Amino acid sequence: MFDAFTRVVSQADNRGEFLSTEQLDALTEMVKAGNKRLDAVNRVTSNASTIVTDAARSLFGEQPQLIQPGGNAYTNRRNAACLRDMEIILRYITYALMAGDASVLEDRCLNGLRETYQALGVPGASTARGIELMKEAAVKIANDPNGITQGDCSQLMSELASYFDRAAASVA
Repeated sequence: MFDAFTRVVSQADNRGEFLSTEQLDALTEMVKAGNKRLDAVNRVTSNASTIVTDAARSLFGEQPQLIQPGGNAYTNRRNAACLRDMEIILRYITYALMAGDASVLEDRCLNGLRETYQALGVPGASTARGIELMKEAAVKIANDPNGITQGDCSQLMSELASYFDRAAASVA
């Protein structure tokens, strides 16, 4: 697991090169946007329970067969496992956003997740849809301009969305 700084330095070190002006500029921009990044992570983290619960509620509204007898989220135990997994995925997405790098998400959460879900009979398309619903809510919450560091957050919101997209693609 690397943060953006460690990754850039490690890559330059492996090549035996100094950091390029472009790399330094990119890291400088990341530092300048640090408060916005912290605000976004804090917003998502503070609203994690709502994001997960609302996404699950919407998913089950769209796909009620999931919570009916024989469905993958039928019984309280299975439903709780579904919510737990959604929360874990969201948590690792916040780690990736904080680090500015997807490796923690890939290495600690998504690596092997599709295979595990397939072995358990968890429907990948439904899981991916739940992740998409979490993405919509998280980006909306993180992008709310009230009470946070002002400035253009479009790149940061795109980055946040990309982590959700990676997670959805990994289970579909």
